[in-house]
Amino acid sequence: MIRGVVAIAALMCAVAGAARAVECRDIDHAGLSYTACEVDAAQETLSLFLYDGDGVPYGQFGNVDRALERTGRMLSFAMNAGMYHDNRAPVGHYIEDGEEIRGVVTSAGPGNFGLLPNGVFCLRAGRADVIETGAYMARSPRCEDATQSGPMLVIDGALHPRFLPDSTSRYVRNGVGTSSDGARAVFVISNQPVTFHEFGRLFRDVLELPNALYFDGNISRLYAPGIGRNDLGFWLGPIVGVVESAE
Repeated sequence: MIRGVVAIAALMCAVAGAARAVECRDIDHAGLSYTACEVDAAQETLSLFLYDGDGVPYGQFGNVDRALERTGRMLSFAMNAGMYHDNRAPVGHYIEDGEEIRGVVTSAGPGNFGLLPNGVFCLRAGRADVIETGAYMARSPRCEDATQSGPMLVIDGALHPRFLPDSTSRYVRNGVGTSSDGARAVFVISNQPVTFHEFGRLFRDVLELPNALYFDGNISRLYAPGIGRNDLGFWLGPIVGVVESAE
């Protein structure tokens, strides 16, 4: 009887673990706190969201979740995913469901987006990749979804060359890093203001990801119901999320 109870308990734990699409945890590094949410891109459905069926920007995680609910699906995780203009249109390259909404921007410019090299977060069947923009143009990958942002945080294992260890520019920041095989995507938001150098080091030295991309700062938001987190604030442009069945 005891063996039966133990076996059932073990099975329930296994099922619960298998059902968890995203693993989120807090990480402390160099006296700073971050929340990291890891997604198995080979198993889970990562998607980008910008406009609803009427062409109106979703703007908030709840609007995306309600739209998915009508099709029997739900968000199990979401994060803002790239810089945008006042009308919520993306600053850089953007593809959703195979449709290109904005082409690749290759020129340098003011602001963090123009702090080259920047990069593209590319979603394809069974994988997710952060690709430096020049390499993206050379490879021309067929992304089902893609969002361009900048600067790159980590490029082939090296920090962005413009990052300064003694920088005084601090913001709450968020971004994503991916493994070389595209199976592992880790989304991170800082829990207090950090510098680019500190943020990049987390991806390189702690998460050990060869490529990582900055999404934004100050407006950074996270939706992770598994840990009871649903950040409210500014209306957003591009949103990245994990979609699963609501059943």
